Amino acid sequence: MKILHFADAHIDMANYGRHDPQTGLPFRVLDFLKSLDTIVDTAIERKVDMVIFAGDAYKDRSPAPTFQREWGKRIMRLSQAKIPTLLLIGNHDISPAMGRAHAIQEFDTLQVPYVRVLSKPEFLKPDDLWGLPVQIIAMPWITRSALMAYTGETDSTEAFAKIENNVSGLIEGWISDSDSSLPLILTAHASIEGAKFGGERLVMMGNDLVLTGSLVKNPKLDYVAMGHIHKPQDVNEGQHPPVIYPGSIERVDFGEIDEERYFVLAEITRGKTEVEWIQLTGARKFISCKASLSSSENVTEQLKSKLPQPKEMSDAIVRLIVEYPREWDSLIDESALRKYADGCFEFHLVKKPQSEARVRIAEGQVVSSLSPMELLSQYFDAAKANDKDELEKLARDIIFSNEDE
Repeated sequence: MKILHFADAHIDMANYGRHDPQTGLPFRVLDFLKSLDTIVDTAIERKVDMVIFAGDAYKDRSPAPTFQREWGKRIMRLSQAKIPTLLLIGNHDISPAMGRAHAIQEFDTLQVPYVRVLSKPEFLKPDDLWGLPVQIIAMPWITRSALMAYTGETDSTEAFAKIENNVSGLIEGWISDSDSSLPLILTAHASIEGAKFGGERLVMMGNDLVLTGSLVKNPKLDYVAMGHIHKPQDVNEGQHPPVIYPGSIERVDFGEIDEERYFVLAEITRGKTEVEWIQLTGARKFISCKASLSSSENVTEQLKSKLPQPKEMSDAIVRLIVEYPREWDSLIDESALRKYADGCFEFHLVKKPQSEARVRIAEGQVVSSLSPMELLSQYFDAAKANDKDELEKLARDIIFSNEDE
């Protein structure tokens, strides 16, 4: 079996940039669709036996019809190529309220040929999979409300503990009941003990269903197709079965700045699987720079020197974080910096003005016991005043002059 596995598409993540005047779509949405096109093209060109999408088609559960149209176009290409496609429901696809339709419900409702939506835990055999010689254990995202209703618990911690035990027992039972002559795949949208989270901001850490490492690393499984965590990784690297998070298909935010984007092709036979990581080379680049101003001279040039050359910033999303004394705020020429970074896709200037720490009186001292000159002297020390002696002389003249009057 040749399987193409991808996850966490989030195609409507338009958190940066502007709109394309020709299509009307945000340029960032076009970035995600470009990656999705690469994945669909590869599935067709490499003549894969099946595509597994491990959840999270959109950024939320109520995608705009325009984005549904664009997702639908790509899935219909797989259907028209007669490539069996499994769409697992992720946490961003499903409504928290029981009984409401999920974001990719239409493929189920319209019974699109060669497309099957996996919205509940189930064990699929060849008869359920267009006659393909493979078995699939599917574990979509399970909502908090479903957990509470299923277990009858009012305490969410107890509910999660119970459902995790039940899920483990369910999967272990299906593994035991599987046909040992056919490849066995587990696909789930969940966290795994020991998996490394990236910098994504989309996962809901407190609400995760967590699968145990021993469960997903069961050698009776031949491939584990995971979704939910955006950091590409094999949680069982070098061992059988591969436990793969391919990661999101585009960088979502600056938290994923150092992570490349991938999808996976897997050649699966009973007891042996070969994995090919395919990099999505067209993913948009994120660049983050940090500057701490130490001098009020030539501030703009100081900041420019912290940015890459304009050619390197071309079409990238660039962020410059600047720390500086609050009184230097007017010295930062934002328009000059934006002009320098004019070729980038989007430029973010993040200002972090720093205030001097408040003067702390030494332990054992009382403010009322200190003279004005002593208080001023401590303030000048804290402010690291270069002309402390002159300031103290001036202060002394003013104070004593007032006392004489």
